[in-house]
Amino acid sequence: MLVRARAPLRISFGGGGTDVSPYCDERGGAVLNTTINRYAYATLVPGGDRLEIRSLDYDVGLSYSLDDEFVFDGQLDLAKGVLDHFRSSGDLSGGLTIYLHNDAPPGSGLGSSSAICVALIAALCEHLRHPLDSYAMAELAYRIEREDVGIKGGRQDQYAATFGGFNFIEYGEGKAIVNALRLRPNVLFELEYSLVFAYVGGQHFSSHIIDRQVENYLNGGAAVVAMDRLKELAYEMKDALLRGQLQEFGTLMHEAWQAKKGMADGITTDRIDALYDAVRGAGALGGKISGAGGGGFMFFLCEPTRRFAVQEALRAHDAELVTFSFVHEGVQAWSV
Repeated sequence: MLVRARAPLRISFGGGGTDVSPYCDERGGAVLNTTINRYAYATLVPGGDRLEIRSLDYDVGLSYSLDDEFVFDGQLDLAKGVLDHFRSSGDLSGGLTIYLHNDAPPGSGLGSSSAICVALIAALCEHLRHPLDSYAMAELAYRIEREDVGIKGGRQDQYAATFGGFNFIEYGEGKAIVNALRLRPNVLFELEYSLVFAYVGGQHFSSHIIDRQVENYLNGGAAVVAMDRLKELAYEMKDALLRGQLQEFGTLMHEAWQAKKGMADGITTDRIDALYDAVRGAGALGGKISGAGGGGFMFFLCEPTRRFAVQEALRAHDAELVTFSFVHEGVQAWSV
């Protein structure tokens, strides 16, 4: 009997970057995000005397004996980190073949890498009959990805993939508090219809951007002011959303994007700035990159009557339009 799990990807409306240590540990962070109908999948097939990892997206496979030491060399490192955790704890003793698939590539800005980590943890917990509550699962995924494997980044992706839905997540002193937002259905429907998504391409190296962001924070000055303002705006955006004030929400998105660009070089590029200005000129109230920056997916909020004009502006800048919808479920695992 095989086990499968899926974890949703996410978009982040505000506060992204304030969930990165040491800022969130010292000054507290806050992020507003939601999960979308794109997923990371992990499938476990028990049996044999080896640990096999196969990426269905890249046609890459690795094979280890049960006691081989894993080397973190950039090849399926997150899967190795998850397996190493369960093997070191003594829970995992038999052979497995693991298949991984993701609806978005690494570097998309949708939290796809963390979602793979969460999905694989959930699948192993289902296989081993080892239940974890949502906080414990998200924190384990964070520790494996950021500490054991050493991939730079914040804390929001693991919590979004685990909990699912619209959340306002607050961070401080190594802790996270997930506040699920109860939005009125008409607000959700109108927000979904008012958003335009596009893949803008470009080079997206989140670890490089995050390194510069952390360095700028430690040096003080403008980056700290930008991050403090991003956190304030995340609270304001949450309040506007709960009140159903979408025009105010879009204006705050624009202000948050201006603040985000002040955290570090590389968050935006000349091409992204030109695209953003053109889309704003076509009627978008605000927008941003989903993720650390540099490229990947962007989204914009506009009056629905301006939707076509915004889409045309994006096409004129060689952006690829995509369609997402909101989903409310977090990670799920099941036996087949």
